[in-house]
Order: sequence, then structure tokens, then C-alpha cells
Amino acid sequence: MDLYSKIDSDIKAAMLAKDKVRLTALRGIKKEFIEGKTAPGANGELTDEAAMKILVKMAKQRRESARIYQEQNRPELAETELTECAVIEEYLPKALSDEELTAELTKIIAQVGAASPADMGKVMGVATKALAGRADGRAISAKVRELLAK
Repeated sequence: MDLYSKIDSDIKAAMLAKDKVRLTALRGIKKEFIEGKTAPGANGELTDEAAMKILVKMAKQRRESARIYQEQNRPELAETELTECAVIEEYLPKALSDEELTAELTKIIAQVGAASPADMGKVMGVATKALAGRADGRAISAKVRELLAK
């Protein structure tokens, strides 16, 4: 079952369970998927890879919104955003641990042949594509910087 169909069936389940927060998050995902399908150049199709990019973007937006709400002393809105983010993250691949991220990046650095911090651009280009959805861009960047500085 592709991701779009899974979201569709989960919306029905959330409606039956009367889970409003989950339903809101799932409807938001479906809306973004439909927009992705109808975007210029999409040919009315949404690949799982494109869907993953959408989910990563949505999760990142929710975390950022929650952070801003917490800074503005609005914990109830931050809680809603974090709950929706948790629902979105259920559909993303399991995030890499720090050790797994280090191992993956070490392989990529060896593959690219990077030796100094000046080669960070080469490593980041490959790493962001290879680790899409499994690690945050900031975490990748920080770890690459740390590994190349050694």
C-alpha cells in the first residue's frame, strides 16, 4: 500500500475513533499530498519519495511552530503542534541514532574522498540525499563538520 492510500485509510480510522487531533494532522497531510499531485510537473502522481519529502517538511514546520509558541508563552498551541508532529513522524522512517548517523556519514566521507572541512559541500550533497527523512539537515551538517575537523 502506498503512503497516500495509507493516509486515506488512517483518516477513516481516525474519524471512527473520533480522534480530532489525529484527524486534523492526517487531513493536513492529505491536503499537502493532493497539492503535490497537482503541482506542475507532477503528472498527477505522487511517488513515495516525494511524499516523504512533504512529510519531512511538515514535521519540521510543526517543530518550528511549537518552538515559536513556547517562546511566546503559548504552551497550549505548542502542545497541539507537537502532537500533530508526532502523528506526521509515524509515517517517516525511524530516525538515525547518533552512532548510526556517525557510521553513515563516515561511509559517505570515505566514498566522496573528503579530507578537510573544505570538502564539506561535497559530503553534504550526498549525505542529504542519502539520509533524507532519517536525519535532520542541521544534525547532518553538525556531524559532518565534526568528522571533517578531525
